[in-house]
Amino acid sequence: MTNADIASRANFDAIRYAQLWEDADVLIGALDTAPGATLVSICSAGDNALAMLLLDPARVVAIDLSPAQIACLAIRIAAYKTLDHTGFIELMGSRPSTQRGELLDKVARNLSADDQAFWAARREGVIAHGLGGVGKFENYFRIFRTWLLPLAQSRATIDEVFRSKPKAERAAFFDQRWNNWRWRLTLKIFFSNFVMGRLGRDPAFFDHVEGSLADHVARRLRHAGVDLDPSGNPYLHWILKGTHGTALPLAWRPEYFDTIRSRVDRLDLRCGALEAFVATGEKADGFNLSDIFEYMPPDVFASVYGSILDAANTDARLVYWNMMVPRRVPSAFAQKVERLEHVEASGKAADKAFFYSDFVVERVR
Repeated sequence: MTNADIASRANFDAIRYAQLWEDADVLIGALDTAPGATLVSICSAGDNALAMLLLDPARVVAIDLSPAQIACLAIRIAAYKTLDHTGFIELMGSRPSTQRGELLDKVARNLSADDQAFWAARREGVIAHGLGGVGKFENYFRIFRTWLLPLAQSRATIDEVFRSKPKAERAAFFDQRWNNWRWRLTLKIFFSNFVMGRLGRDPAFFDHVEGSLADHVARRLRHAGVDLDPSGNPYLHWILKGTHGTALPLAWRPEYFDTIRSRVDRLDLRCGALEAFVATGEKADGFNLSDIFEYMPPDVFASVYGSILDAANTDARLVYWNMMVPRRVPSAFAQKVERLEHVEASGKAADKAFFYSDFVVERVR
C-alpha cells in the first residue's frame, strides 16, 4: 500500500489481510520477467511476493505501509526455512491441525524479538484459524460463513460447489440451486459497501467507489462459479469452508515449496510507502501493485503512477487490479506505456480471485 494520503485516513496497526486475495498464477504470468530481474511487490500478507520468487529474480522488494503486513511476510520466511510443507500449510490454516501452537513456537524462535512479541499476542488466533486466518478480512468472511451462509445454503449445497463438473452443469447448479432469494438477500446485506468497509477492509478504501459492491460481487461470483471450475479455487473454498481444500494458492503448493525456500533470502522487506523505493533511485523490471490505485483520488494516482515510471526500467511491467474504481495509465503518461491487452484478457479470464472487475498489465516503453 502506498502514499501519505491513504496513510492518514486508514488504520495500519492490525493485520488487514492474513493471506493474499489476488491470484498469483495470473500475476506471475503477467510479469513474465527473465531470471535476474529486480521486482517490487506491495507486500500485503506476502504470499505473492513469495510467488514472485518463482520467476528467479535477483531480488523482490516487498513494501507496505503496515508493520503488521510486513510481520506476516517475516513469519512466512521463517516458516519456509523451519518447516516441511505439511507443517507449513497446517500452520497457515489450509488444513486442519492439532499442532499449530507447537509449529508457531518452532517458527517464532527464528524471528526478531519484535516479531516474536507480535505473534505471541496473536497466538490463540493462529492456533484456532492459522496464520492465514487472523486478519480483519478473513474474520469478515468467518462471520459470514458462521452466521449468514447457513441461512442461505445447506451444507450439502456448499459441498456440491466444489465437485468438479462441466460448465453447463455448473451453470444449472448456480441458477437452480445456489442463486436463491436467501442468497441474494445475504449478498445485498453482508457485501454492502458499508458492512465490508467496517468489518472487512477499511472505510477509507471506499472513498472513491461508485456503485454497489453487492451487485459487483454477485456478478463476479457467477464468473467464479460457472466460467471457472470452483473445485480448483482456493479463495472461494476458504470463503465458504474456512480452509483451502484440495486447491492451494500458488506459493503454498508442494511442487514449489523447495524452490521458494531456496530463494527466500532474496526478499527485501521494507516498511513504508512505495514512494520511498522510488526516492532511493533504484530501478525495477516489474511491479506487483495490487489494487493500491483504487484508494487514491485521481490527482494522487497520477502523481504516484509517474513516480513508479521513474523507477521502472524499459520493458518493465506494471501489474495491478481494479475492484470497483477504474484506474489505468493517466493520460499524461499514455505515450510512455503500452497496454498488453492479450495478457490482460487471458489473466482476467483465468483469475480465481473473483472480486476484481479489471486486471491491468502495462509495459514501459
